[in-house]
Amino acid sequence: MTRRGAALEVAVLGLLHNAPMHGYELRKQVNALLGWGRVLSYGTLYPCLKALGKSGYIVADETGDPAGRSRRGRIVYRLTAEGKEFFAQALEESGPATWDDETFGVRFAFFARTDSPTRVRILEGRRSRLEERLENVRAAGQRKRERVDAYTLELQKHGLESVEREVTWLTELIDRERSGGYDNDTDITKTPTSPKK
Repeated sequence: MTRRGAALEVAVLGLLHNAPMHGYELRKQVNALLGWGRVLSYGTLYPCLKALGKSGYIVADETGDPAGRSRRGRIVYRLTAEGKEFFAQALEESGPATWDDETFGVRFAFFARTDSPTRVRILEGRRSRLEERLENVRAAGQRKRERVDAYTLELQKHGLESVEREVTWLTELIDRERSGGYDNDTDITKTPTSPKK
């Protein structure tokens, strides 16, 4: 299975862990989870659901249409005990596949269900991967600088700044995780304030 496929499986299992859902709602939730830059089609979702069902991780229950608009009911997907176990095992993994662009965001979305040492390993791995990428891009940029136009240089600069911001963010998350992580009352949307002297 591709990394993108594995990430989709984790996303689907994680969302179904919260509550059973029908395909339309599940697609909407996965798209929200994956972010604005990626849109999941039904042509990608339904083969994933079929594979998860074949593995015994989810079951599909047909329910009647409460509004009576159609004879055919909705299919609602729910997680099985095997699916919950598989999802828990997937969240314990912290190797190189969890640091990649394709999987990191999905894994991060379920960090609340992951233990602190696993979170730190994933964050450190992601940071290390990005620092390596930065080093390679900077070295290549120095060699090619004379041969590219101003717009290409601006695009490279934008890419470098984006990765540098993510490295800074990851470092802050690692430091926070090592100092106890988030408590249930923490509002992560607010910028932390310095203590008054």
